[in-house]
Formats: sequence, structure tokens, C-alpha cells
Amino acid sequence: MHNLVIILGDQLNIEMSSLSGFDKETDVVLMSEVREEATYVKHHKKKIAFVFSAMRHFAKELTAKGYKVVYVEYDAPENLGSLYEQAKWACNRQSIAQPFSAVKVAQPGEYRLFDEVSTWQRKLGLPVEITADNRFIATQQFFADWAEGRKQYRMEFFYRELRKSTGTLMDAKQPVGGKWNYDAENRKSFGKDPDVPDRTHTAPDAITQDVLKLVKTTFSEHFGQLEGFDFAVTREGALAVLREFIETRLVDFGQYQDAMLEGNPWLFHSHIGLYLNAGLLMPREVINAAEEAYLNGRVPINSAEGFIRQILGWREYVRGFYWYFMPALKQQNYLNAQRNLPDFYWTGDTKMNCLSQCVNDTKKYAYAHHIQRLMVLGNFALLTGIKPEAINEWYLLVYADAYEWVELPNVSSMVLFADGGQLASKPYAASGSYINKMSNYCKNCHYSVKEKTGPQACPFNYLYWHFLYRHQQRFEKNPRMAMIYRTMTKIDETKFNHMLEDADTFLLRLENNEEV
Repeated sequence: MHNLVIILGDQLNIEMSSLSGFDKETDVVLMSEVREEATYVKHHKKKIAFVFSAMRHFAKELTAKGYKVVYVEYDAPENLGSLYEQAKWACNRQSIAQPFSAVKVAQPGEYRLFDEVSTWQRKLGLPVEITADNRFIATQQFFADWAEGRKQYRMEFFYRELRKSTGTLMDAKQPVGGKWNYDAENRKSFGKDPDVPDRTHTAPDAITQDVLKLVKTTFSEHFGQLEGFDFAVTREGALAVLREFIETRLVDFGQYQDAMLEGNPWLFHSHIGLYLNAGLLMPREVINAAEEAYLNGRVPINSAEGFIRQILGWREYVRGFYWYFMPALKQQNYLNAQRNLPDFYWTGDTKMNCLSQCVNDTKKYAYAHHIQRLMVLGNFALLTGIKPEAINEWYLLVYADAYEWVELPNVSSMVLFADGGQLASKPYAASGSYINKMSNYCKNCHYSVKEKTGPQACPFNYLYWHFLYRHQQRFEKNPRMAMIYRTMTKIDETKFNHMLEDADTFLLRLENNEEV
């Protein structure tokens, strides 16, 4: 056998299934900085820089370990622009004395790419083996077996099954501490500015510097700032980020994981999503590190469980959910949202301080933590009815950890409720009071979070009730929203009508691209 093994830009781990059984005498690895993948949406400059630099470092690591690697840089003359054309080129290279007998590639993480690779065997005239994507703990079949026959799909119950099957935070058949979930202890806001340990910074080496020059020149029209790039780009560097999080920030992660602070998007979070999703870290080792910290008495159970739930729970769940419901998931629009994405999602130019902070943090860092994404940026998109394809594209291109398998379920299903409740039991809609409770954004805002109507009222307040009013038929019988609708009936009719009018005025200004 003489195999061509294709390593994609998010499969940067020597343990990838496609490298299993690799013959260093006869097999060849192909890696390419594919133009089509870098530009099908205009990814954040920092994301492109991260992926390209991590790819180049991984190719170097493979070569040092004796693997034969053909690496095609973005601006190389032989770069043909698409993954298929690059695979075809490699199969036809005259410099290869012996033709390939097969092509191997681990299953791509995104449906569109998997769909394309599935056609290669016919087009290349060679056997194409698509190996299992082993960057996850649960297989797609595990999720499908769990989901089969269910009327509702809820992460909490899937998470419990994975806890049992892996033994994570388990005491025999019972969860450690007696509870499956410590979420109720993980919603504390900051009374004053906290003393947060600094995040891990990695200075760009010569390889990264070359990539930064390429991105600056070639992707100048893409979203985001390139300056200050300090992501790790190797497995060793990613492990250092994980280690520093476990040692310095995990202890306080639990209680403050939902809190937001002006001027500081990083807080006590791990900042490892981009490394997990690119393959530089594997989920089992991350979970083990957090569990060990709890078992050794270094962190409390609510921090360890809350962090592990994000990986063993949400990450595994949304990946399984994505593959189970694709391709129909991408077309769903249960609330018939049709509004275009406001310009300030790109510029940050809005008088709403919470949105301005989150957009500008995203633009600067290619990062925002989960509550900023869900309850500020996402909440606004839900309340104002932004169409799913527009906001999905935005989330996919602005974050360094974004790939469609993780982005689409989180945005369409969780943020927008576009699937009608398959993933979440109710919409994640909230007024300004939630943002005020969990952050200090409101303190420096043009609007007043205490005002419900009028020109100074926080737009989230009247947009919240407008959303509930226009979707009342859909949600008033939802058990988790019954109390909210009972509250709505008790609001003074004149005041409520003023809120609806203010919301209509605001939405019209939004459609006209006026400053809001």
C-alpha cells in the first residue's frame, strides 16, 4: 500500500485516526493552506493566522518524527485553491515514483466538506477511506443511539450518559458530590473588579511571523485586528495554556463563568476552545486535568464540574446534534426571522455599551466567552429577529474557535431557537436586567437599564416584551415560560403599549441603519 494521507487544518494531532498505521517508508502526508477554506467566509484575521501557523508547526513536527510531508503554502505556485484539486494534484505528481493506492482522510468536521470528500473516490478513481473523527469522546453512533425515539433532546441527559460511560466525576453509579449539575452555584457576578490572573501569552516565532505577514497582505479586507496575535500554535503551547488555566483560574471559574466585565473578556475562562477544535488538545486529557485538580483538592466541585460540562456536555452534545440533524438544521427558521444583520456587528458603533464591548472584544481578539455570545450578542439577534443565515455567517467568521459543527447548533438552535425547541426547551431571551445583573456594562451605557420606555430606556427592556408579545401563540403554553406570560398580563396596558411602540420605532431605525 502507498497511501496519501490528507490532514485538514483542524486535525492537528499525531493521534488522528487517519495517521493510524502510517508507513513512514511509503506513505505521504498532504497538508495545504486551502484558499477555498480560508475564504468561503471572510474569517477573522487572527483565526486564519492561528490555523496557518498551527498547520505549519504541525507539518514541521511530523517531518521531525520521520513522516513524509508535502506542504503547500497559501501563496505557493502549486496551490490550486481547493482541497479536491490539491488532492488530485498530489495523486498526479510526477515526482512520486510510485502511484498512490489509496487516499485516507479523517472525517471532516463540517457537513459541506464531508459531502465533498464523499465524492472523491469516484472522481479520483482511487479508494478513499474516510476514518472516524477521533477528536471527540462520543461517536456519532453513540449520539444517534441515544437520540433515537426521543421526543426531546436535552444536553443534560446526554451529559449524564457520558459521565456514566466514561466514569468522569463518578462515585460508582452516583455523581461525585451527589449532584449531576452545579450550575446553580455558577452564576455569581462581580461585586467589584476581580483580581484575575493574566491569560497565557505566546510570542510569535519566525514561522508565525511569516504567517502574520501573509495574512496582513492577503486578507486585509477580512474582519478583525491582527495586531497583538499571541495564541499558542503548537501542541506544547496549547498544553501550557491548559496547565496555566488549571493552576491559576479554574479555582474561580465555576462561580464566575457567567459574569461579564467591561474591558476584560478573558476573566477566569480557559481560552482553549480554539486548541480543542483544531486538534492541538484532545478532550479526554482536558477533562482528566480538571477532574484531577478536583480530586487533589485544588479546585471546588462546582468549578471542576462546570468546566467539564462545557466539554463532556455541550461540546460533545452539539457535535452529535449537528450530525444527527444535518443538513436540515441549516435551513430551519422556526420564528421566521427576516431582519438583516446590523452594521454595528462589524463596527461596534452602537450606543448600547454591552453590544459595543462584545463586538469590539471580538474584533480585537477573535474571542468572547459563552455568555457574551449567548446573552448579549445572541440575545439581541433573537429579540430583533435577525435571519439565521446572516447571524450564523457572522458567528462562523468572527471567532477563532468557530467551525460549523459547533457554531450552527449553538447559534441556530440555542441562540435563535430556529429549530423550534429541539435543542433548547425555551428561547434564551432576556431583558436588560439580566445583563445588568451579570456585568458592569450598564454602568457606562448611554441608555438606562432602569427605564422601560422612552428615549433613554434600555432597548433590551422593550425589545424583550415585544418579542414575547409577537410570539405569544408559540410560547405561552411552554411550561418554562408560563410565569413570564402571567407577568405580562399584569403589566399596565398603557405602559405595555408604550413598550411595543418603542420597540417598533427601534426596529425601524435598525432597518434604516440609523445609529442605535
